[in-house]
Amino acid sequence: MKVLIVGKGGREHALAWKCRQSSLVTEVFAAPGNPGMAEVATLVDIQDSDIKELADFASEKGIDLTIVGPESSLALGIADVFLERGLKVFGPKEAAAKIESSKDFAKKIMLKYNIPTAGYKTFSEEDSAKAYVAEKGAPIVIKEDGLKAGKGVTVAMTMDEANEALEIAFAITGNRVVIEDYLEGFEFSLIALVHGETVIPLEVGQDHKRVFDGDLGPNTGGMGVYSPVRKVTQAVIDKTVEEIMKPMAKALVSEEIPFTGFLFGGIMLGNDGQVKTIEFNARFGDPEAEVILPRMESDLVEAILHVMEGKESEIAWSKNVTVGVVLASEGYPASSTKGAPIEIASDMDALVFHMGTKLEGETLVTDGGRVLIVVAEAETLETAKVKAYDNVEKIKCEKLFFRRDIGAKDMI
Repeated sequence: MKVLIVGKGGREHALAWKCRQSSLVTEVFAAPGNPGMAEVATLVDIQDSDIKELADFASEKGIDLTIVGPESSLALGIADVFLERGLKVFGPKEAAAKIESSKDFAKKIMLKYNIPTAGYKTFSEEDSAKAYVAEKGAPIVIKEDGLKAGKGVTVAMTMDEANEALEIAFAITGNRVVIEDYLEGFEFSLIALVHGETVIPLEVGQDHKRVFDGDLGPNTGGMGVYSPVRKVTQAVIDKTVEEIMKPMAKALVSEEIPFTGFLFGGIMLGNDGQVKTIEFNARFGDPEAEVILPRMESDLVEAILHVMEGKESEIAWSKNVTVGVVLASEGYPASSTKGAPIEIASDMDALVFHMGTKLEGETLVTDGGRVLIVVAEAETLETAKVKAYDNVEKIKCEKLFFRRDIGAKDMI
């Protein structure tokens, strides 16, 4: 069968890499893809926002399954258009994708169906938002409504930070802000394959959102990740699936907007052992995909087809640990440096997924905020971490930086 991956980042590179391994797959296409993906897929010069052109391509090429990576494509209604054309697509319709494209919508669903999450209130005016923050005090969480590419969230530890975040948010005309109670605990990501009420959980990962070591600095799309997470036991995973993931899938069915695709749960494990939802996303996490998929021993395409048929299926996992370290562009997340030459050594002993690169002639250069992720696999977290950083040092670029403490918090 022919598979189309929509997107151009590290998540899509990992998806294409994994689909290429499937015994069911004869061809993998990536639109628009990136230079790294050219090793495992045929690149198609169609942007992930050009929904009609993507549907035309899928029809003309006889694509049997399209897997959508970016949240922006989902919010544009790519699944709706493909389904109207009779094309098989793994990704939610626009209405269901609102669980990510509108934080206020997601919170209302969670509240209505008793899915555990932080208390919140939504504001469309700066003065009333500031008054609420003054009443609640810090720490408090400020979230801009809408798609923010993993950013747009401020965990304000002081009142000054909270007010500054509100001023930035409301500087954008028409912006709304969700203000949430601060949750304490250990954060992890759980992604599931979902179709209607069928929910197949994948292994968990632990993303590092802050830009600098020690979880300092502003939030990013993710600076590194590891899987599995020893602080998250099987009992905690089971609890999360039963109390959060399955209830959300059922809630969307009840709302007559059933979900199909990768359902992402950002989860907080409290010191009391309870789990609460930080956020839902309507797609595979990035960089979570890059460390979870290499641990998957089962056929991803087969698993997706099974869930789309409403079948429960067991997924086999390697017991090894994967650690992914993101190399980001100078200035990220506020800005990025583009066009800086990159040299990747020929003796890499780890996977390298491209997140934001392009070719200028025959030279690989930076082309985004997060540029590459190096993923190492080993029997323990400690050895995988050493291996990952050893391989990071084999990549040469004057305009890249990275965190040096990915995985450290699970060694304590």
